[in-house]
Amino acid sequence: MNVVLIGYRGTGKSTVGKIVAARLGRELLSTDTEIVKLAGQTIPQIVEQHGWEYFRDLESKICQDLASKDGVVIDTGGGAILRPQNVEVLKRTGRLFWLTASVEAIAKRIGSDTQRPSLTGTKSFVDEIQDVLRERLPQYQAAADETIETGGKSVTQVADEILARR
Repeated sequence: MNVVLIGYRGTGKSTVGKIVAARLGRELLSTDTEIVKLAGQTIPQIVEQHGWEYFRDLESKICQDLASKDGVVIDTGGGAILRPQNVEVLKRTGRLFWLTASVEAIAKRIGSDTQRPSLTGTKSFVDEIQDVLRERLPQYQAAADETIETGGKSVTQVADEILARR
């Protein structure tokens, strides 16, 4: 059974995933890293040259590929839950942990991230986070087997919660 981390960027999926994978003696696989490998381009380059739909198509292919593995920890991109088929395939072989954080915490954590282009292109950074989170909330809720608030907790505490609930 895989451990699958979902949630908006900046909620701790990558950092917590490393700890969970190390403690379980498992491989950590990132959908974003696998997309970059497959495309031979950074995510901003993919989106700029091909658009978000193309990026989401690559993401769906990677979700399918990673879900075919067993006994891994999967760190998904924040929008992986936007396509029901991604959630469906990841749930077949994994338990989905939704990591959450406040808008303020997310903004602080990802303020210097240049590897993800704007999702809206027109809103302020904080407004974009608020709006995208509001839009995605039903999908995150529907996909999650477990929900873990990361605010005010160390990455070790979050990893401990995941390990206790898996």
